[in-house]
Amino acid sequence: MMRKLNLERFKDEALTDNRGKLQDLLNHLQEKLTRFEDFKLNLDQTAKHIKAQAEGTERQIKEEFQKLHQLLHDEEATRITALREEEEQKSQRMIDKIEEMSKQIVYLTRAIRDTEEQMKAEDTAFLQDIKSTLKRGQYGLSDPENIPEMLINVPQHLSNLKFTVLQKIQEHVEYTPVTLDPNTAHCNLIVSDDLTSVRFSDEAKLLPDNLERFDCWECVLGSEGFDSGIHCWDIEVKDLTNWTFGVMTESAQRKGDILTKKGLWVLGYASGEYYPFITPEQSPPLSVKKTLQKIRVQLNYEKGKLSFIDDKNTYIHTFTQKFKERVYPWFGLRCGIGPLVILPVN
Repeated sequence: MMRKLNLERFKDEALTDNRGKLQDLLNHLQEKLTRFEDFKLNLDQTAKHIKAQAEGTERQIKEEFQKLHQLLHDEEATRITALREEEEQKSQRMIDKIEEMSKQIVYLTRAIRDTEEQMKAEDTAFLQDIKSTLKRGQYGLSDPENIPEMLINVPQHLSNLKFTVLQKIQEHVEYTPVTLDPNTAHCNLIVSDDLTSVRFSDEAKLLPDNLERFDCWECVLGSEGFDSGIHCWDIEVKDLTNWTFGVMTESAQRKGDILTKKGLWVLGYASGEYYPFITPEQSPPLSVKKTLQKIRVQLNYEKGKLSFIDDKNTYIHTFTQKFKERVYPWFGLRCGIGPLVILPVN
């Protein structure tokens, strides 16, 4: 009887133990399922976002080319107008000259006829009119002269046409040395269609949680990194009350609290003070007497210098730090008054 009870107890313990293991397995599988479902949801959102990105980018490409087409159309019209004006001027000159020649031909024809008739006259009349006839025939008209530059100046209209047109179009096309990468932008930041400005919004956008995107701090990277050379870009902050910008290393952390990790060299403005810092440490506020509306960022990669310069060409602050990898322009914004703008250059 005791043996039977022990067997039953062992059986119950085994069942309980196995049920516990199965419960652990079930919990693990349910957690795994939740992760897969969340990941699939993110993939679905990413697929929709890719489609929206493609449609928006295509629309923007068409708009930009439409502007270029309009510039080309305007330049074509200007050049054709200039050609037709030259044609009209020179054609009118020809008409005037032909009319003048026609009058002189009539005059000469009449003079020839009069001279021939005089030669048939009697001796007395011949002698009376000979002096005036000779004078009129010899000195009445000068020989016709060719007109200078009478033909269309074809080289003026066609010489290096494509090159000169592109040169002229460049006068109407802006170049921005740094543009933004919307794939890195925090969900509370809105990057402009031309990728040259960013605006803060209290309402977070539903965006894919891709590896490149910042998820904690409201910031965005430039689209191109630098690993050599001297580069500069001007930023218009106007009346924004909370902003930060500088450079970030390529390998720096983008998820979580990036200000507690290495890889950022920036100048910030908040609570009416300007402060520089190299993460994870912040320096004391700078002594800047006036509120700045435009700041130039200047990077000398080989010398390891990152400078911030005001609109009077006065250096606000300079970091001296040897860079060991590619760095990207970095922009942070926590103020919805207006956009932070990267200005074009000539």
